[in-house]
Amino acid sequence: MALVLTLIADPSRRKLSAEAVDAARSALSSGGGTVGPSDWLSPDEACDLPFDGLASRDAERLAREALGDLPVDLAAQPLAGRRKALLLADMESTIIGEEMLDELAEVVGLREEIAEVTARAMAGELDFEEALQARVAKLAGLPLREVERAAERMTFNPGARSLIRTLQEAGVPCTLVSGGFTIFAELVAEACGFSAVRANRLEIAQGEVSGRVTPPILGREAKLEALEDLSAELGVTPAAACTVGDGANDLAMLNAAGLGVAYRGKPAVRAEARFTLDVADLTGLLFYQGYRRADFADLG
Repeated sequence: MALVLTLIADPSRRKLSAEAVDAARSALSSGGGTVGPSDWLSPDEACDLPFDGLASRDAERLAREALGDLPVDLAAQPLAGRRKALLLADMESTIIGEEMLDELAEVVGLREEIAEVTARAMAGELDFEEALQARVAKLAGLPLREVERAAERMTFNPGARSLIRTLQEAGVPCTLVSGGFTIFAELVAEACGFSAVRANRLEIAQGEVSGRVTPPILGREAKLEALEDLSAELGVTPAAACTVGDGANDLAMLNAAGLGVAYRGKPAVRAEARFTLDVADLTGLLFYQGYRRADFADLG
C-alpha cells in the first residue's frame, strides 16, 4: 500500500469506533480503492487505513462523506516520507492559547480595540507587519513588569508539550517561529523543549515598552524563509517538514511543507491549508506521522 488515511478523534472523548473506521473503509472500497488492515495507533482515538487506487483528496472526500458530522479529523498522504525530519510551529493560538498583544492590551484598557486588529490580521484582512506595529505603538509606556506578569499567565494548548517532547526524543528538531515576541517565545520554548526560536523583539527602554518593534519584523514570508533555511541546514527539502499554525501569516509555511497543518485555523486558513486539526489536540500531528500513543513522551 502506498497511501494511508488517518482518522483521529478528540482524545478527551475517544469517540472513534470500529464502526466508524469500517464506514471509512467501505467508502474507500466503493470508490475504487484497495484497503489494507486497520492499524489502531491509539484505541478508540486514532486509526490508520492503508490504501491504494485513489488520490489522497478523493480518499478524504469519500471518508468525510461516509462519516458525516462525526467529530473526527482525517488526512490521506503517502506512506513514504510520512515521518518528518523537522517541525516548525507558530506560537500564539497554536502552542499557547493566548494572543499576547491582546493580553497586554488588557492592562492598558485597549483589549477590545487591539483584539479586533489581531483578529483581522490573523484572518488575512490586514497587512501583518503594519498591524503589528500599530498595535505595539498603543502599548508605549507599559511597564516591563506588566509584560512579565502577562507571561506568567500563558497557557499551553492541549497536547503541545507532549508533541514537542515526543519529537525531541525521536531526534526531530523543533523550532518555534512566531510573529510574537521573544520575551514570551523563549519561555514557551524552554517549557516545551523547542530547540530554537525565531520571533520578533519588543523594544524595551528604561523599563517600559517603547512602542516599537526592533527590526526586522518576522511576518508571513519570514516564516517561509525559516522553513527553507532550516530544511537546507538538515539537507532536506520542505517536503520533509511538518508545520503548524492558525493564522494567515502561517499560510506560506503551511503550504510549502510536506505536512502543513492548520490547527483550529481561521476560516481563510482552513480553506487554503492542505491539512487541518479541528477536533484532535496537537498530538494529532504525531498520529498524522504514524506515531503511536505508546510512543508519546512521558511528561511525568
